[in-house]
Amino acid sequence: MKRAAAPGMLLPCLLLIGITSHAQKQNFTFEQIFKNGEPGVVQQLPMVKGWVDDTHYLLTKKEADGKMATYMVDVKTGTTLPHPDAGMFTPPQVDVPGGINTTYSPDRKWAAYTKKDNNLYVRDLSTGQETQLTKDGSSTILNGYASWVYYEEILGRASKYKAFWWSPDSKHLCFMRFDDSQVPVFPIYVADGQHGYLENQHYPKAGDKNPEVKIGIVSVNPGETIWADFNAQDDQYFGEPAWSPDGQLWVQWMNRKQNNLKFYNIDLANGSKKEVYDEKQETWIDLDESERITFLSAGKGCIIKSDRDGWENLYYYDNNGQLKNAITAGNFWGTTIVKVDEKAGTIYFRARKESSTRFDLYKAGLNGKGLTRLSFGDFSHDFCSISPNGSYFITAYSNLNTPPVMSLVDAKGKIIREVANSKGSNFNNYNLPKNELVRVPSADGLFELPVTITYPINFDPTKKYPVLISIYGGPNAGTVYDRWKAAVSPTQWFAQEGMIQVAFDNRSSGHFGKKGLNYIFRQLGKYEIEDFMTCGRWLKRQPWVDSNKLCITGGSFGGYMTCMALTYGAEVFPYGIANSSVTDWQFYDTHYTERFMNTPQDNPEGYKNTSVLTYADKYKGLLRIVHGTSDDNVHMQNSLVLINKLEDLKKHFELMVYPGERHGIMGLKGVHNRYEAYKFYYQYLLEKPMPAAFWAPESQKGF
Repeated sequence: MKRAAAPGMLLPCLLLIGITSHAQKQNFTFEQIFKNGEPGVVQQLPMVKGWVDDTHYLLTKKEADGKMATYMVDVKTGTTLPHPDAGMFTPPQVDVPGGINTTYSPDRKWAAYTKKDNNLYVRDLSTGQETQLTKDGSSTILNGYASWVYYEEILGRASKYKAFWWSPDSKHLCFMRFDDSQVPVFPIYVADGQHGYLENQHYPKAGDKNPEVKIGIVSVNPGETIWADFNAQDDQYFGEPAWSPDGQLWVQWMNRKQNNLKFYNIDLANGSKKEVYDEKQETWIDLDESERITFLSAGKGCIIKSDRDGWENLYYYDNNGQLKNAITAGNFWGTTIVKVDEKAGTIYFRARKESSTRFDLYKAGLNGKGLTRLSFGDFSHDFCSISPNGSYFITAYSNLNTPPVMSLVDAKGKIIREVANSKGSNFNNYNLPKNELVRVPSADGLFELPVTITYPINFDPTKKYPVLISIYGGPNAGTVYDRWKAAVSPTQWFAQEGMIQVAFDNRSSGHFGKKGLNYIFRQLGKYEIEDFMTCGRWLKRQPWVDSNKLCITGGSFGGYMTCMALTYGAEVFPYGIANSSVTDWQFYDTHYTERFMNTPQDNPEGYKNTSVLTYADKYKGLLRIVHGTSDDNVHMQNSLVLINKLEDLKKHFELMVYPGERHGIMGLKGVHNRYEAYKFYYQYLLEKPMPAAFWAPESQKGF
């Protein structure tokens, strides 16, 4: 792994940046960055929609009139023809009054959905007849509609609360039934109207009772629901069920401590279960993994992704859960299967291995032999599409200083032709900042922490610059990657204004596999803030950094890290803006928090040692606390207890409250929050007036 350059090693490179002439180039205007954009600099790449056959792919791109059009492209000649069936990607439309999460059956003959009564329904698309499949839905019994903690932490926000899944033959639905009656209610005060009101949310905080969940299987020709043979009263979690191509139903089960994952094959006739997979780890296993199981065709088994050896590798199992062989055995992370060619016995997948900051495309035999890197160069290959027989692939790739390019590549990794280049006709007419990725050794010497630096336009290494540090810091949620960043953006604006902009990642961000992640077990936040402090100290040692003008900012977990930086790390970070922050892990939900911390009852010292409140007396800089009053993810309770503590300690801070806003502060409130942050940067980092254009009426557009 490439080591971070020492300060003296960086200087020649930076001097070169500093003396590069920008005289013949222009800066972006306020209107270009914040209002109208500048499409001639970097353009959007077209989209590859799939392959017609091994020598023709489908490409969708924006025409001159702004409309999208799909073309069939010949890989040998590059000739394009309008695709005659461009509408093939549009699902059938059906009017379902009151339907939520309408989902069509594989044979397109049925639509399944839930309604506000929290029951599950199907509609026969040929007749329009609706059939109610469940009857007991209520405010606390949810059929096919996820309880909040499952939506947020297990099924994911992309599910939109959907908790039902069609069988491949379109005859059955598997669904989750949630009982929230024992889940504590958290009241969210809404100030609307003369008297206001309370929005009551079933939200299990760390150590609380979770919803009771049952797994049901019901036929579209309604009969009795078959319940999978689990005891709903057990302290357990269920992951997203998986249907095999031949109609087998596998259910993911996990214990409350989240260190034991099992798969069960469920008998559709009577609900009995057969264990087919059992994995245990000392720390935890992630359940929120939708791509954990990839079934092969009927009877040929499945591929399971696991980090049990410290990295995300792929394993080939038969239908009975017996391991046939490991497919990969290396330091892979972010592993995603792109295609399985069963006929050739080959699997294609994307992962980070050559560099923790870049994705590559690989292929390997299902037998675990013949691992080959197909992608090329020092780029992150963030999109790949494989032809049906694997003769070609299309990849979209970039790095910090190279805008995205899309190329057609043969099976040996040779570029056949460039399909598209996002670099626009005006790209060379503007001053763009230099981006650099460096590695900073952790304080214990065990990890090389990745850091990206965006330097100001006309950077002069003999001057000192203020630094804005944007972080997140959550487990396996890195933000430092060697890929192109948007050119016409606020980052560009502040590079023009003379500010260095930085991103850090810590040991648990996913760059160092499960080994790095395991450090945070039962002490979520401890090593993360220590690593960020190490990076902050490294910055302050650079001759081109004004060590008194470091500002750190983030939201959600990044807000927690910001609060820790201004308290636990007060000696390093003088300024911070914390958005929608957790401040004490006892206030966050069961599934996320306990995965890393266990319960407050089991780990009281861990909760105390990772609470911002524990270190509030060390606070000495300037922190702005930002929160939406209706945040249903990280409750404003988190900010209120910190405010209370700082007030009792007679500490000065800033506060920005957004009435009625959720976890993401949007619309006009979002504009206000963003511009107030900019004002903070101008006042404390740049020490000059904020341009009046920010507050002009025409700039007040919501987003």
